[in-house]
Amino acid sequence: MAEKEEKIRIAQVSCGTIYGHVQHEIERAVEEIGAEIFVPEVDLDYVAEKVDEFGYDFGASLGLEVAMARGYAVAEGVYDADAVFIAGCHKCPRGAIIRTEIRRILQKRTKLPLVMYPFSERTQAGELLTRLEALITIVKRRWILERTVQEGLTAGIDSGSTTTKAVIMQDDEILGATWSPSREVVKTAEKVYAEALKIAGVKREDIEALGTTGYGRHTLGDHFKADLVQEELTVNSKAAMYLAGIEKGEAMIIDIGGMDNKIITANNGIPDNFTMGGICAGASGRFLEMIARRLGVDVVEMGKLALKGDYNNVKTDSYCIVFGIQDLVSALSSGARREDVAAAACHSVVEQVKEQLLQEIDLRQPAIEVGGTALVEGVPVEMNNVLGFDVIVPKYPQYIGAVGGALLSSSFR
Repeated sequence: MAEKEEKIRIAQVSCGTIYGHVQHEIERAVEEIGAEIFVPEVDLDYVAEKVDEFGYDFGASLGLEVAMARGYAVAEGVYDADAVFIAGCHKCPRGAIIRTEIRRILQKRTKLPLVMYPFSERTQAGELLTRLEALITIVKRRWILERTVQEGLTAGIDSGSTTTKAVIMQDDEILGATWSPSREVVKTAEKVYAEALKIAGVKREDIEALGTTGYGRHTLGDHFKADLVQEELTVNSKAAMYLAGIEKGEAMIIDIGGMDNKIITANNGIPDNFTMGGICAGASGRFLEMIARRLGVDVVEMGKLALKGDYNNVKTDSYCIVFGIQDLVSALSSGARREDVAAAACHSVVEQVKEQLLQEIDLRQPAIEVGGTALVEGVPVEMNNVLGFDVIVPKYPQYIGAVGGALLSSSFR
């Protein structure tokens, strides 16, 4: 009889998940991915000892003190864990500081993969799945992420929230790539896959391996009998470094998607920390598309307009898609230049991404910007300005997930 595979053990270091009514959602998500989550137990003497060592005013919050001590317990090897999930309420500024410091302590003292998540009261299990799946991938399938070259004739399909992309590759060369707005998951994927095969000049039966990623990855994995079905955090980090020509060392990947954003730090293409989403869609391609429509241009043209504008001439709320749009529409109605409004839109998105970076991720160079918004020229230019160093935009940034699917699936030829 085959031995039962041991479950991946994820240590939960958090504050407020029960009070915020999200603990049940966390447990549901962990159960769905077949892992085990546990909360490290610490006594009050250990908590007091670590509070003194930490040297920070917790504002009489025992919850934050206990969360910090639990982080120390994992870092010091008191508990065995395969990965760490750090969570806290997005409204708590002290909690953001504690989460960041716990992460730094864990990364300094261990090699455990970890993910941070600032939750809201409406957080659902589905929102956590991608983050937790990425932890499992790093623990169980690290050998796939060590691939640095694409071999054979393979395909990748990325079923994203707003667009679906397909790529055909052969021996490190992209033969065909195309995309379409995401409608019905399978029909859209069939359409782009057929078009990519036609562009590449190859037949479906010639494909040696296929990988799927994105929101519809599981549905497409079943439909196409995919060799690789993998969440986009690990796929995108590997593909970003691959497209940027960076095989070894550290990098930071910024992916501002249609509905959310992903920020990943990676070492040799393998994520060591990542965050995803954000509380508001104001930091997404959707926001840019809505402003572009109001300006009467497509989103790529809006990016060119932004290069001629000055965001300082237009007031906007950087943290809410609704108020941000209201501010920019009001500015247009008051006679603001279209170029300045376009620049303000790009700056608004980048500013919110920066805030997420500062809370959840250590800045690293080089930074690689991918996703469709990397083609909106005002966005990477503004990212350069805000971060204070150059951001690489590789070739084919909009096909990042599909390229990653083709690259990593070549391990299964």
